[in-house]
This record gives sequence, structure tokens and C-alpha cells, in this order.
Amino acid sequence: MQLQETRAIAPSSQDEVDEQTQKTQAYSVETVSQGGAGRMVTVPLQLMHDQAFLMEQQKTPYLDALIAYVKEGVAPFHVPGHKQGRGIHSKLKALIGPYLSMDLTEVQGLDNLSSPTGVLKEAQALAAKAFGVDRSYFLVNGSSSGLHTMFLTVCNPGETVLLPRNAHKSAYAGLILSGAIPIYMKPEIDQALHVDHAVTLETLRKALDANPNVKAVLLVSPTYYGVSADVKHYVERIHVAGKIAMVDEAWGPHLHFHPELPMSAVDAGADLVINSTHKILSSLTQTSILHLSGNRVDRGRLEAALHLLLTTSPNCLLLASVDACRMQMATEGEVLLEQVIRLASGARERINQIPGVHCTGREIVGKPGVYDLDQTKLMISATDLGYTGYELENYLRKNHHVQVEMSDLFHVMALVTIGDSEVEVNRLVNALKAIPANPENGFLKSRKSKVIKFPDFPPLRLTPREAFVAPNERVPLKQAVGRVSSELITTYPPGIPDLVPGEEITTEVLDYFLIEKEAGSRITGASDSTLQTIRVVK
Repeated sequence: MQLQETRAIAPSSQDEVDEQTQKTQAYSVETVSQGGAGRMVTVPLQLMHDQAFLMEQQKTPYLDALIAYVKEGVAPFHVPGHKQGRGIHSKLKALIGPYLSMDLTEVQGLDNLSSPTGVLKEAQALAAKAFGVDRSYFLVNGSSSGLHTMFLTVCNPGETVLLPRNAHKSAYAGLILSGAIPIYMKPEIDQALHVDHAVTLETLRKALDANPNVKAVLLVSPTYYGVSADVKHYVERIHVAGKIAMVDEAWGPHLHFHPELPMSAVDAGADLVINSTHKILSSLTQTSILHLSGNRVDRGRLEAALHLLLTTSPNCLLLASVDACRMQMATEGEVLLEQVIRLASGARERINQIPGVHCTGREIVGKPGVYDLDQTKLMISATDLGYTGYELENYLRKNHHVQVEMSDLFHVMALVTIGDSEVEVNRLVNALKAIPANPENGFLKSRKSKVIKFPDFPPLRLTPREAFVAPNERVPLKQAVGRVSSELITTYPPGIPDLVPGEEITTEVLDYFLIEKEAGSRITGASDSTLQTIRVVK
């Protein structure tokens, strides 16, 4: 089946509507991407060929209400105190002055995030249709708040939940808030690439068989590095076991909108899915959407959890940006993403022609834990030239004014999104072409031992919540071996904890901390930023 047959194109006549409807009905069984991974196409993607759907999705009710309020020219005796920019210091006003009139929170006509009844309710309903789910909830506290909400909704204190040990740190915060007991699944560790992939289907199956009383399963797909799991079969396995399927898809809000990308968790039928619309799409920073499908999750409890966790003073400009982002993707997302895929694929090919530089591609598909790959993410390594990821990030920024998304010990990650063009991609490629061989005093060349391996995940001795609330004491780092951590310590990004509250501190983990610190990584969560000491359970 040709990919162009599934494009989301606005038809120009009723005959085309009928013809395209017939095509999408035929395609609803299964389509095949260029990578060979099959995906079921759900009703919302089919409806992209329907003129009525496209016309409805052109609406931006919340954005329109915000614009109307600004145009009305009211006298604002309400928060924020700068009163639409009039009280802002001149230095800040010079930077963002035109936008300050829209920096508003919940006033008459702009609805209520906790209990929407008007334009926000309509905007969220349009998002649910666009993504093909039953309910969509706009978030302004980032995807972290969505993960917190998932755990607080699904798990009671003392109930168990399966999750991969390479989940984002906000998932562990969700465990602390809910009091749930984690059963960690070991992800596939790629020692050649020095990254964690997804858990395998076999790992999930064994974990479900060994723990029949778990309440839910959290999956992470795609990972920070763009690796996707076989979410369709994972969700099916979870549902056959009678459990709730939650998916951290923060890094995949675009997947639903193009057939060449890995299958989205919403298309796979997951019960709860989180999408960071600001990460890859066009909404403003810290905005996300939490999606609900089916009847396995108590919607009343979900909305009660949102009441507890969401701010009571949401920024209306953030909410309006999610509304506009949804409209953009529903009506022209496939065309925009086609350009993104083309740009990223071209960049990857050119980067791999640079001596000493490598950009990971579809050659890793088929490795354990790698079912598919989001090709819009460029994972770049220059270790053959002697660079750590941290050194490469610093070189690109200081010498070429190119800022990557993240760096780790061995890679940098560059994101290609709908905001990029050939101009930006050329700057990245040309900067990589100019890399000189790293001097002998570089971190990798100066190490006596050239082998750096990820430590094994430490054993769990207490639940994260028990360790977090227990009396604690501070001890020197070198004396902490064998003690139970009270802290959530993370190399950030990618935000996967090296140590979680309740885990035993091992020599392996401490040695890895010191390697990361020496290499220049940013370690967060430790109460002692120098890592001379660490808090442990008393």
C-alpha cells in the first residue's frame, strides 16, 4: 500500500469525499510504513479525509475567546498584577511587550480549567476528536502533572503498579504522591549505544504473569531517544490481563498525525496517554494534554485528581496555544510532518557522511526493545573524535551558536520539528562538519579505563513514599553504600533517575555518579549539589 494513499488532504468536492471515505474504510484494517511496521488506522485519522471533520477542526474556541477579551479593552481589576503589561518593568516589556495583554488567567468568558463549561470544554472536546480519544484534558503544569494525575487516579496506597525503571522522574513522584508500590521492569540496555531502550514484550508478559495483582502498567514509548515499543501488542497484553494501560508518550504528540511515524498510544487503545504538545509540536512551553479512552479508568476520580494537582491560576495564553496547536495538527499536521521527516532524514544522511560523527537511524530497529524509531530525533555521537556529548554540546553552542536539546555522556540529541527549515538543518550539519579532533585533555581520552558501562539498577528496599517520608540523615557519599536513599537523583536530561527513594545505594551507582560529575553532567535532585553528601533513611 502506498503511503500517499493515506495522506490527510482536504477534498474539493463531494465526489472526492465519497472516494476518500471508501479508501479510508479499506485502510482501517492496517497500513504499513516504509519501515515495515504495521499500524491500525483509527477513525479520527480516517476522518481527516472528511470535509466536515476538517471544517470543525478549524475552530479555535478558546483562542478566539482570549482574542475577544483583549479586543474588548476592559479595565482589569483582577490578577495578574501587572494588568496586561502596564505594570511590567521596562526591561521585560521591551522583550515581550506585545504579548502581555494576553497574559491573563480565569476571568469571565475564559472558562475554568478545573471545571470547564464553556470555550475550554469545547476546545478539549475538539482535541479529543482530533486524537481519537474519549476525553482530552489540557495541562499547564507540563507532562509531569499528567503522570502525577495518572498515578493518583489509578492507584491507592499499597497497590502495585508495573513500570520500566527508565521512566521519567515525574513517574516516581507519582508513586510518592499515590503511595503505590512499584514493580520495576528492566528496560533493554544498549551498551554499544549507551542508552536504555523500551522493555520487551516478553519482559512485560513475564512481569504480568509473576504479578497478577498489579493494578496498572505504565509504558514509556517513545523514549527520549525516539525508540518506540510495539505499543499495540503491549496494550493488548495489558488489557487481556485485566489491567489499566498508561503510556508516557510525552515525546510523541506528533505520532498520531503521520503514518510513517511509529504508532501512537492513542491509536493502540491505551487507557491513559500523556502528550507534551510543547516538546515537538507548537504549543507554548509547559503545556501538555492528558488523554482518556475507554471505561477502565474512573473519570470522576481522574477529574478529582486534576482538581488537586493543577494550578488554580492557569495562564490563558498557554491554554490558547494548545487550542491552536490542536487545530494546526488536525488540519495540516500530516503535510507539516512530511516536511519534518524529509528534513530529518536528509540531515541524518549528511551527518553520517562526516568522518568521526554518527547519527543513529533505523539500523537499530529490531534490536531488543526497539520496535520502531521516531526519525525526527537525531541522536548524534562524536566519540570517535574524542568528544563526550557534553563536550560536543558546548562546542556547538560556543563556536557555532547551535543549541541541541540535550547531551549525555556519549550523545547529543537534536530535534527536528515543524518549526525547522533547511536553513536551521544546514547550520547544524555545517557545524558538525567543522568539528576538530578533540584534544588529548578531553574527558574520554584522559580516562585510564576506556570502558564505561551503565550500572545495574539498585535493589528496592522501601517504597518510594516510605523512603521519602521516613526520618533521614545526611552522610558522606563514600559512606552511603548499603544505605537506603531518601533522594531522587537524576542526570538531567534525559530525566531518568540514577537513584530513586527506597533504593539501596550501591558502589556501582556511586562510581557512575562520580563519572558523570567529572564529565560535566547536570545532576539534579540531590540536596547537596556537590554530591559530597547524600540523604539516606535514618
